[in-house]
Amino acid sequence: MAFRGSQLRFGLAVFGVAAVVVFALSACSDSPPSSAPSSAGRSSSSAPIPTASTPSLTPLPTPSKPWPTPKVTGAPSSDAPLADRIQFEIAKRAQIAAGKAATTSVKCPGIADIETPGKHSLTCTVTYAGKSYSGALTVDAKQYSASYKFTSESVAIVKPKVIDAVLRTAPDAAKVTCTMDDVAVVKHSGAGIACDVTTTANAVQPYKAQVSGNGQVLVAKA
Repeated sequence: MAFRGSQLRFGLAVFGVAAVVVFALSACSDSPPSSAPSSAGRSSSSAPIPTASTPSLTPLPTPSKPWPTPKVTGAPSSDAPLADRIQFEIAKRAQIAAGKAATTSVKCPGIADIETPGKHSLTCTVTYAGKSYSGALTVDAKQYSASYKFTSESVAIVKPKVIDAVLRTAPDAAKVTCTMDDVAVVKHSGAGIACDVTTTANAVQPYKAQVSGNGQVLVAKA
C-alpha cells in the first residue's frame, strides 16, 4: 500500500509542474490569438458578370412617295434659235436626272451652225451645280424641222436622291452612309456608289447604288 501511495503523490507533483510550465509558456507568448474567421457554414457562388446590351436604333422612315421631279425654269420661247432650245432641253434633262433644280450650263462648240440642213455631230459639256461631264450631240436638221439626240456615259446625281433610293430597298435602316459628295458625277455603266446601311440592330450592311442615264437609281446588296 505504501508503494501505491507514493506513486499517487508523484503523479500529482508531476501534473502540477506540467501545469505551471504550460501556464508560463502561455504567458510569455508574444503572438496574438488568431482572429481568422471560421469558414464553416460558408457557401461560395460565382454570379455571372452582366454584359452591356446593344441598344436598338431608331429606324428611318421609308419614303412613301416617288422622288419629286424638280421644276426647271428658264425655257426659251418656241421661236427662239434652235441652238438655244436644244441646250435648254439638255440642261433640263440633266437637272431632272440629278433630282434637284440647280444652275446648269450646256456648251456645244459649233452649235450655232446646226440650223443648216444636214446632220451635225457635236461634243457638249454639261455643268450641273459646278460638276461637269461631256456628251455627244447629234442633230438632223431639215428645212422646217430638226431632231436631235444627246448621249453621255456620265450623269449628275444629288446625294439625298441616292439615300432615298437606298431607304426604299434596305429594311430596318437606321443610318445610311454613301461615299459621294453632295453632288456627284458618275458613269451609269461604272461600279456604282457604295453605301453602308446601319440597321436598327446596329449591324452594318453594304449596298451599291447604280445610276442610269436618266437618273433612275437601282439599289442592291453589295
